[in-house]
Amino acid sequence: MTLDLKRRLIAQLVESSRLLRNYIDNRAKGRGTTRAQWIVLFRLRQQEGLSQVDLADVLELQPISLVRLLDRLVEHGLLERRPDPKDRRANRLFLTEGGRQLVDDLDSLRDAIASDVLRDIPDEAIQASLDTLVDVKERLKGLGEASDTIVAK
Repeated sequence: MTLDLKRRLIAQLVESSRLLRNYIDNRAKGRGTTRAQWIVLFRLRQQEGLSQVDLADVLELQPISLVRLLDRLVEHGLLERRPDPKDRRANRLFLTEGGRQLVDDLDSLRDAIASDVLRDIPDEAIQASLDTLVDVKERLKGLGEASDTIVAK
């Protein structure tokens, strides 16, 4: 693979990612939510009871940014904070019934987005793309860890 081809692929990934984020933002807005809220709600459905610190780590967000997002979700009745029985300084996060219902509704939106974006693309091409993106992600994680080690020294 030539360097030019690799550059074009990276440029395409960056641009496609930006366009996909914008598309998801617009579609989520139609459901009265944001992509950021959606991500938090989906993660909490998978791992209810996370602490705010643990959720920030999992989502790779700064805790202060997450707190504002969580405040909005609590205000909308989608999420509740419960005191951590083992650490009175910490809160555990749980979806409310309304939060669970919204996440379930967003599942159909996620399916619709996937269908719209990937329409007419053969399954084999989707699988090959997915395999490539997983490889790229793992390589980026490794490069990030290597640079963290270099900076720490």
